[in-house]
Amino acid sequence: MSPVSDHALREVALSRAEYAAICDRLGREPNALELGLFGSMWSEHCGYKHTKALLRTLPNTSDRLLVAPGAENAGVIDIGDGYAIAFKIESHNHPSAVEPVQGAATGVGGIVRDILAMGARPMALLNSLRFGDPSSERTRFLVSGVVSGISDYGNCIGVPNVGGEIVFDATYDDNPLVNVMCVGIIEGGVVMSARAEAPGDLLVIVGAKTGRDGIHGASGLASQTLQDDAEMRPAVQVGNPFMEKMLIEACLEAAKLPCVVGMQDCGAAGITSAAVEMADRSGMGIEIDTAKVPQREDGMTPYEVMLSESQERMLLAVKPDDNNELFALLDKWELPYAAIGSFTDSGNVVINESGTRHCSTPVSVLADAPEYSFRVSKPPELAEVQSFDFSELPPLGCSREIAVLNMLRHPNISSKRPVWQRYDHQVQNNTVAGPGGDAAVIRIKGTNKAIAVSTDGNGSWVHSNPYVGAAAAVAEACRNLSCVGATPIAITDGLNYGNPETEFVQYQLQESIAGIADAARALDVPVVSGNASLYNESEDARILPTPIIGAVGLIDDVTKTVGAAFRDAMDYIFVLGAGSAWDTFAGAGGSVAMQHFYDITAGDISIDLELEATVQLLCRELIRDGLIKSAHDCSSGGFFVALAESCIVGHVGAMIASDTRLHEKDWAVQMFGESHSRIIVTADREHRRDVIDRVVEMGIPCDIVGMVGSQSIQTPHEDISIPLDLATQIWESGLKNNLGIDDPLTVATDAMQASLTFDFLKRNRLLS
Repeated sequence: MSPVSDHALREVALSRAEYAAICDRLGREPNALELGLFGSMWSEHCGYKHTKALLRTLPNTSDRLLVAPGAENAGVIDIGDGYAIAFKIESHNHPSAVEPVQGAATGVGGIVRDILAMGARPMALLNSLRFGDPSSERTRFLVSGVVSGISDYGNCIGVPNVGGEIVFDATYDDNPLVNVMCVGIIEGGVVMSARAEAPGDLLVIVGAKTGRDGIHGASGLASQTLQDDAEMRPAVQVGNPFMEKMLIEACLEAAKLPCVVGMQDCGAAGITSAAVEMADRSGMGIEIDTAKVPQREDGMTPYEVMLSESQERMLLAVKPDDNNELFALLDKWELPYAAIGSFTDSGNVVINESGTRHCSTPVSVLADAPEYSFRVSKPPELAEVQSFDFSELPPLGCSREIAVLNMLRHPNISSKRPVWQRYDHQVQNNTVAGPGGDAAVIRIKGTNKAIAVSTDGNGSWVHSNPYVGAAAAVAEACRNLSCVGATPIAITDGLNYGNPETEFVQYQLQESIAGIADAARALDVPVVSGNASLYNESEDARILPTPIIGAVGLIDDVTKTVGAAFRDAMDYIFVLGAGSAWDTFAGAGGSVAMQHFYDITAGDISIDLELEATVQLLCRELIRDGLIKSAHDCSSGGFFVALAESCIVGHVGAMIASDTRLHEKDWAVQMFGESHSRIIVTADREHRRDVIDRVVEMGIPCDIVGMVGSQSIQTPHEDISIPLDLATQIWESGLKNNLGIDDPLTVATDAMQASLTFDFLKRNRLLS
């Protein structure tokens, strides 16, 4: 075996051992083109080398499941009345770190095409974003670019962006996370497949012409640690949303034609992964002539054509006869297309260029990436993190009012309106509840039904306890659905972690996936699709382990939903779930308050999944039966932040009437501890007794903590009294202030906030 250079292997993200395995399976050395094909197909991004074994442990069965995980481009769930929902979450982290506008934009385009490949019309987008220190210029550059990329692309293709989340932490300074979820609807139960029917079926490429952008995106950019001195920009794709819109409409029409038997997105690794995966699913070989691929640059080699990740391209498996209607359809939409090859019974991937053969490689070898299993013990440093003793912390050193206002202006808690107002969330005219709530709600036309969608994940929780933190992400995503009255029916997972070759990250992966699996079983939600994005670290640091859970729920009657906003004075405020609203030290581990006030990301966390399921069930039943007026989950910031948010969005204050005094020393943890399985609900006097009876019947903890009313947020004994206007201004302007955004609206808001703050401090004798 002649030596291949380390540089050549590094360029395609293959190890020396993997190269040896390729030679052994082929019985020879691969040529340059084959090495590129293996680099892509055996990349972490396409081959899931470090996660395949763990992902098999996730629950994936349901009476509603129409397409199993991994079988096609996305999972599909039946929602009745002849409709099904296809959905999936994907990441575009590394491209967004290098070129944020195009990285984020093409992330949107890619996930939309995954859903389109199922024959589903994209009906909703969500994005889950993570950035570094908001005061740094790099973070501000990345936020601006990513939000622009998402909004420009999503708005142009006419798919509403209805929800998501944005979190800041210094560990994401060099490695932002851009996870995008798409939901599509299928009518009549006709699900498209990514496979051919018989040898002789044509392989037709449709959409944008192929260029040199995105080469080595899967093997280089997405499957290795980013290096400061690496010039990765050419590996980032360039998007064209107007081409994508035409492609969406053309493919949806094409899916109805009898000659179109399969459809696949050209995403990571471009034509290579799309064609090889189609051939592998079909149990066939494939023969391609790269000279027939429409190209926008002169002199492209077969290597460049096969590995280009140019966007807005789909592969169709088409019957060899009676396909004139398809080609007329593509002409109508003015889309470039060409028959570039055909499926064969050879079992090989054969690549030619104008009659010259460049490759003949078994599909079974290309599609069978190595699988790495591991079972590692808890790292000693994690045990140290979990044993942190919060009782030793000094008093906070500020008033309770100031602590609340500081929490409300925190970038991870304050209003995300400055981000989501850039997105069109009403296009298609199906959005019942858009961004800013616990979950978005989208009606299903022609029925009384709606679906609810949410994304959630908390890297700080997973850092403190990978198993519980990941389980809590599933619980919170489903809890958000339950808070609008939706029954969770399935989830998708986006796994964002550091270098999987280290034992520390391996432990995080194995425990996180176990936590997701147990939580999914407890809440009866199959994991129907997902994505793993690894190597999210630089030479300086790795990211917080961040599993993102996208959840979909079903509402049988769209008129029976509630929001987080408090509504009417004299309504009773209940806290359902995990113990008292004021539990000392409950939920301190990994909490925003401990990070913000003490700069500590430590402490163990816990969750009772049986209680979680019961609390969510009760919340849904109370909404269904019209017994409560609002519901809002307690998560980041704990009970008091959730309470303040419900006051702010409802434009009404609250009077907390609990007899429990805040501890002199531990009040910050009582107020802001992030105990799981808690939901704040409100009910009027007429239904107060009914709510109590249901709580007793189901045997869950519950507190009546106060009543809605007044123009302030007050606690007993005058511990806290904050004007609602001040809380609102702080919360609404917090993200802009943290990011240093300066515009006329912000200047006016800042002036009003300064005036309100001055008056408040004087009145409360906090300013001499």
